[in-house]
Amino acid sequence: MKRRIFGLENEYGLTCTLNGQRRLSPDNVARYLFEKVIPGARNANVFLENGARLYLDTGFHPEYATPECDDVTELVIHDKAGERIVEDLLHQAEKRLREDGISGNILLFKNNTDSAGNSYGCHENYLVSRDVSFQRLAEALIPFFVTRQIFAGAGKVLQTPRGFHYCLSQRAQHICQEISGATTSSRSIINTRDEPHADAERYRRLHVIVGDSNMSEVATYLKIGTTALVLDMIEDGFFDRDYSLQSPVQAIRDISHDPTLRETVKLKDGRTISALELQQEYLEYATRYIATVGGDPVSKDVLARWTDVVDKLAGDPAQLDREVDWVIKRQWIERYMARQRLSWRDPKISLLDLQYHDIRPDRGIYYRLADRDEVDRITDDATIERAKHEPPQTTRARLRGEFIRQANLKGKDYRVDWVYLKLNDPERETILCKDPFQFHDERVERLIRSF
Repeated sequence: MKRRIFGLENEYGLTCTLNGQRRLSPDNVARYLFEKVIPGARNANVFLENGARLYLDTGFHPEYATPECDDVTELVIHDKAGERIVEDLLHQAEKRLREDGISGNILLFKNNTDSAGNSYGCHENYLVSRDVSFQRLAEALIPFFVTRQIFAGAGKVLQTPRGFHYCLSQRAQHICQEISGATTSSRSIINTRDEPHADAERYRRLHVIVGDSNMSEVATYLKIGTTALVLDMIEDGFFDRDYSLQSPVQAIRDISHDPTLRETVKLKDGRTISALELQQEYLEYATRYIATVGGDPVSKDVLARWTDVVDKLAGDPAQLDREVDWVIKRQWIERYMARQRLSWRDPKISLLDLQYHDIRPDRGIYYRLADRDEVDRITDDATIERAKHEPPQTTRARLRGEFIRQANLKGKDYRVDWVYLKLNDPERETILCKDPFQFHDERVERLIRSF
């Protein structure tokens, strides 16, 4: 797999309740949540010592953007570290609530929809070569993203005019266009935002807003890893098939609404194909590609996992009840429904759907299953705990993280962004770090030594 910069941004659902009733308005909950980060701030926006960015997004959603990672497993680790960092804020905020005489529990959900039907995102970022046109990327990737939900979807109990049923993806229902520049309106499969935070002549940032937030580490690993393999094939000119869909927006919804995976969609060339069959074709290309170029251990592992998941989906998806979020969640809910003799329309079922995404290990269904070793993992808790404070060591995030850590230790006032570091001192220069692959920089290390 080519060395590439990856990033994930997850927005979290946030509420404060007492006995099942909303206790505080979203802006007040957010104020308590971020008070520790920036005292008194409502619009927190900070970079952390692990190189990540933590801020409050539109609609008072806490958002965690991972530091730059050049390894898929590292990205999974830092995505999970984000959950633990936000959970720490939650505990601190609840303590301040009690100090102010306010009773209630703050709840944070790593999901993509709320009870009012609003959607918030999980955005994927890939640094790609500018030698490949954006149009070529979109043509090859849109069919892949539309069908990738069969293993990357988070699952959703959905109410439709035909009643309640279970679908594959939370985000699919909110996608309105193939390509657009918006993220909160006219949401698209691929976003046109091109802020590479790098040499703009060499690179573009592929900003993907179609995917679900995943609780499963394996699902996140597959979501990013398979996309990276497809990007490698496109950049190397190996992928030459046209799978353009007649109606990608309708296709993503139709596929999501059919957990049997039998739904078919139409290609522009007149073919009719299922999501599973289309993923099998992408997988076949990737298998030939790795055999041709000679894959590294990461590529081979991603390919093996992709093959295993697609084979199980073709046989019996229930076999994936340790790896794929929509399967894990559905299996758990169906067992509960059978014990309690409930139907999909029972309000308890929608509550269980939401509880799967609760990030608190003592409350969330996913974490209960993980505690009982009923889900597969990519990493472990100790590694995730370290990633809360330690940036990736092989990207620009190392420079940013070390600068922030040392500046905080020495009580220095500073400003940072993805591409620059600066002490708030008129005699100090702003240091631009435009190469996201560079993890040593004498200018930064000299500045740190001068503290």
